[in-house]
Amino acid sequence: MKSSPLFSGLMYAGLFMLMGTLLASLIMLGTNVPESSWLGSALFIHGVAMFIGGISSGRRGGSKGWYHGGLLGIIYSVIVWIIGFLAYDAGLTKELMILTGVAFAAGALGGMIGVNMKK
Repeated sequence: MKSSPLFSGLMYAGLFMLMGTLLASLIMLGTNVPESSWLGSALFIHGVAMFIGGISSGRRGGSKGWYHGGLLGIIYSVIVWIIGFLAYDAGLTKELMILTGVAFAAGALGGMIGVNMKK
């Protein structure tokens, strides 16, 4: 039985996002860089996580990689928004819209590459 491409992609994206966040936290702990200057790094971490998740999703789906990866990016952004809303009472912001665009593009690109990778 074939597992869900979206679930597989979310698991891989979550794993890579956690590893990237841990690495960024360790860097912030050891340096004097303020947290407010890390928006670009956070977008990069989310983008890499979505690219890896898109590859996984595209490989599992077998076709329509841009669709599986792009949908993964949108679902990922909604999950990030829900967590931000519940934890910090954050609303829809410009940064979240940028994250959604980055996540969609990285996931779609990863999905296209994943479909074309041999299993």
